[in-house]
Amino acid sequence: MDHPHRPASHGTSRGRMSATTTDQADTGTAALLAALATVKDPEIRRPITDLGMVEHAAVVDGVAQVTVLLTIAACPLRDKLSVDVTAAARSVPGVREVQLQLGVMTDEQRTGLRERLQGGATREIPFARPESRTRVYAVASGKGGVGKSTVTVNLAAALAARGLAVGLIDADIYGFSVPRMLGVTGRPTRVGDMILPPIAHDVKVISVGMFVDGNVPVVWRGPMLHRALQQFLADVFWGDLDVLLLDLPPGTGDIAISTAQLIPSAELLVVTTPQQAAAEVAERAGAIAVQTRQRIAGVVENMSPMTLPDGTRLDLFGSGGGARVAASLGRTLGTDVPLLGEVPLQVSLREAGDGGAPLVLAEPSSPAAQVLTSVAGRLAARTRPLAGVSLGISPARR
Repeated sequence: MDHPHRPASHGTSRGRMSATTTDQADTGTAALLAALATVKDPEIRRPITDLGMVEHAAVVDGVAQVTVLLTIAACPLRDKLSVDVTAAARSVPGVREVQLQLGVMTDEQRTGLRERLQGGATREIPFARPESRTRVYAVASGKGGVGKSTVTVNLAAALAARGLAVGLIDADIYGFSVPRMLGVTGRPTRVGDMILPPIAHDVKVISVGMFVDGNVPVVWRGPMLHRALQQFLADVFWGDLDVLLLDLPPGTGDIAISTAQLIPSAELLVVTTPQQAAAEVAERAGAIAVQTRQRIAGVVENMSPMTLPDGTRLDLFGSGGGARVAASLGRTLGTDVPLLGEVPLQVSLREAGDGGAPLVLAEPSSPAAQVLTSVAGRLAARTRPLAGVSLGISPARR
């Protein structure tokens, strides 16, 4: 990487060093740099040596001297970075002591970092590029209270647990709840115009709730909602994602339309409950795909009948709503719309969300978690359509 600062330097001892001593110092420093290359920035998830964060590294008389530049002075994960760098330096053979200094990048260095990460492009939505292979799922519902955010958060955590790189946008600007459900309490880090999203349970997440104080309501009109979504998509550094999930607000309003405009390849994932009234509204939410020309990945039924300890089933909200929505949307779109899963009622599903630990991680063997994990597996197996993707083939010239 072309570092915007001086390269890592080598240490010297008193007086002129012999050739053997110099070779040993060079070898020790090379080993130190190799060890530091295994340390990843906790927010960006890339080696600190590739990000230009190592300003100085040398081994002198068994002492590893390291200077690391933080992206900002108030870096929220500086303690973790210090621990990781110290541990890596101590692993170098011959190192008996580590002297670590933390500095802060200059504005020019931060600009260089942003350009390096974003490829020099700004205000561009990477997921809208024809060559993007990120699978984008917009989780929608006809009405509120059906557990759409609960389903989204658990799917994100389950996908990340499978080893996929996952991002989650809380696009429900007025009713944001994702930060609590993932246990996120900190604010995103800004590097110039670039936003580094917090990471929880290996999921990169962004929400307007991270930018407001307390439980202050957001009172915005349509154009501001569109701008907020555009900023979450373009200004946040997502890296190379396998899957991006958007937790849409209920209904077919501004955000749903903006999502289709900004990411035409996004597929809808419709969440409903078994109740007929909820299912009818969910059908309308899914039918927006006809106008936006989006695909529907499938339907998830939440709050499905649960099995009681005595073996009987409790149909608190009825049954069959998810199947009816899938069948109706299939007829409307003229294609197969699968019912991906029926998530049974479970008290711990709600408790896990309130506690910031998704059920698929907290109680993976529970009935609801097993269904959600199965749905995540089906989504993970899908591939993004190749329509519109350049194959890089040029016609032969005669």
